[in-house]
Amino acid sequence: MTAMPLVLMYHSVERYDRDPFRVTVSPDRFAWQLGWLARHGLTGVSMRELLRAHAQGTTRGLVGLTFDDGYDDFLAEVVPLLLRYRFTATVFVVSGLLGGHNGWDAGGPRKRLMDADGVRWAARQGMEVGSHSAGHRSLAGLSETDLRHEVVASKAELEQVLGDEVSGFCYPYGHATAREMTAVREAGYGYACAIWKCDLSGRHMLPRTYVGDRDGALRLRAKRARHRVRWGR
Repeated sequence: MTAMPLVLMYHSVERYDRDPFRVTVSPDRFAWQLGWLARHGLTGVSMRELLRAHAQGTTRGLVGLTFDDGYDDFLAEVVPLLLRYRFTATVFVVSGLLGGHNGWDAGGPRKRLMDADGVRWAARQGMEVGSHSAGHRSLAGLSETDLRHEVVASKAELEQVLGDEVSGFCYPYGHATAREMTAVREAGYGYACAIWKCDLSGRHMLPRTYVGDRDGALRLRAKRARHRVRWGR
């Protein structure tokens, strides 16, 4: 992929008092951000839809929306707003922690993760569900056996939950080298999301643009412009 479509990276949407990792966006701010996209003629879509449009050369006006970790607030706060704007999104869930909490974020707010029923409900609303690994461990440096489990087992587990194919993967923490990218591709995923632009950027290492609670009109315009400069999109 020589030109990358714009993909926004969210995590959690809920009211909060403290979040040192800045992964939480307030519902009011999130609603405003979706409205900003709509007012600028942009439509938020899942990665599945975005990549299908990219293959057909029809991504104009489309922006990928992704939500990492599979927080339970995706169901109550995110989906209703997406449906209001007729947007869709991809949520990447941790297959081995469904119904649990974000224990990997020590020192941050404790957040509940979607359970299997929530994952199925999100899919029924038209949202794409992808894998964020089995245990939210950094894949770089894992043994081959552990790497395979994080990538392959998570796909199988989510496909059993959904009764449908899971084609998308998202690298925990954005950590990935050529080894991890190859493992993801060989596991049968059609694409994978990373965070940063790098020499490996492509269908299985898609860069994304972080969006946080501080992102108003000026910052969103700047992030969109930066993407255009980098990728010509």
